[in-house]
Amino acid sequence: MNRNAIFYLVVLLVVGGGILGVIHLGAGLPAPAHTDASLAAEAARAATAPAAVAPPSSAFGAMLASLSANLSHPLSHLFIQLLVIIAASRVAGGLFTKFGQPAVMGEMMAGILLGPSLLGWVSPEMFQFVFPASSLGTLKLLSQIGVCLFMVTVGMELDVRQVRNKAHTAVVVSHASIVAPYFLGVVLAYFVYSSLAQPGTNFTAFALFMGISMSITAFPVLARILQERGMSRTYLGTTAVTCAAVDDVTAWSALAFVVAIAGSTSVAGSALNLALVLVFIAVTIWGLRPLLPRLFGREELERADPSKRTLAITICAVLACALCTELVGIHALFGSFLAGAIMPTVAGFRHKLAVRIENFSTVLLLPLFFAFTGLRTQIGLLNDLSGWLICLAIIGVATAGKLGGTALTARFTGMSWRDSLQLGALMNTRGLMELIALNIGYDLGILSPRIFAMLVIMALVTTAMTGPLLTWFQRMRLRDEVPDHLVRS
Repeated sequence: MNRNAIFYLVVLLVVGGGILGVIHLGAGLPAPAHTDASLAAEAARAATAPAAVAPPSSAFGAMLASLSANLSHPLSHLFIQLLVIIAASRVAGGLFTKFGQPAVMGEMMAGILLGPSLLGWVSPEMFQFVFPASSLGTLKLLSQIGVCLFMVTVGMELDVRQVRNKAHTAVVVSHASIVAPYFLGVVLAYFVYSSLAQPGTNFTAFALFMGISMSITAFPVLARILQERGMSRTYLGTTAVTCAAVDDVTAWSALAFVVAIAGSTSVAGSALNLALVLVFIAVTIWGLRPLLPRLFGREELERADPSKRTLAITICAVLACALCTELVGIHALFGSFLAGAIMPTVAGFRHKLAVRIENFSTVLLLPLFFAFTGLRTQIGLLNDLSGWLICLAIIGVATAGKLGGTALTARFTGMSWRDSLQLGALMNTRGLMELIALNIGYDLGILSPRIFAMLVIMALVTTAMTGPLLTWFQRMRLRDEVPDHLVRS
């Protein structure tokens, strides 16, 4: 044996012998005395602890008992949930992509299937094992973080210069695509308030929220549909993106005001909340926005790969904005969206930053939001003909308001019927943005589980119909687009 091996063995023997010696000596020490406080704490732990289990009679039994105890730990449950949710989202997203649907449509559907609507109905035991009630708090917090990070990327995708170039058409069309469905949503709320609103909700909050739920367009999903179809740089594509951007800002601003009003207990409180929101927006745009380029530095903004310092500054800005809007009385995601919108645009900085944030949030955290939404969605509550008829009416009202309002206004501004109808189909896409708004309404106690399920179905259907409608309208041969000699013949 060489010297190193001998030295290693000697160290092991000396240290091991020392440890055994100290343990042997310590066994004879008197036990520590119990104070009154420690006795009370021990009694409380004993009262809440599970009943003692007899020790297993074999080594195999001991191993099984240890595995069972480790499996019931909250961290183990979280890992199981992550595995199930991410795998289901990837598989469903891939399948829906093959059928011409955006991947987010499959991820949304995966969340519904993992909830009580399918998994909880087919296998209640498996559902309770994967999603025990005690784990939903952690799942909700992680899903909210995922949504906030996603809203940062949505804000960074907003191109104000593009909006300015097409301001006339974009503002008119996008605002019409909000006003028309909003009005129809408020009218619909009048007929379903008594039977479908959450008990204790006033009509004003319910009606305003129904209007918002009809008005939202999924800007990120719309942009991806255009990209997949090679329409991003066409006149229709740029107009659609611009209208969706204006729609996004307008609808989310309106939702922020609705949340501020719904979360307040008095008119004075509502006014104060709205004033604080305006102050926050002003400070963010005219205070934080000019400061960010100096904090990052010109060299950092032009780097091909953002440094850890840059990412840390970005995350801190996002967290600060999200915290402010949460404290003001509106949801944290509004602050996240605004934080993304004020990021510098120098040297493609937003794109470089968005890629890193989006890859993390869309793969790991956003599927948790879909799953959490699915856990809240109980399609089984629509167990009668009247429930499904109301659901169909909601889909019809949402589509007529959004698609019809957009198409008619676009035609009025000078676009062809074909482009107007395609623009209406694109603006009718709701997707993830609708689910975010619906969850806010559910958390505020405005939406009952029954109307929540109907609105989730509406979001899925209107998103799924975008691709087929777009293809159909592209192939339509309308009279105003056919040459005269072909019409005469």
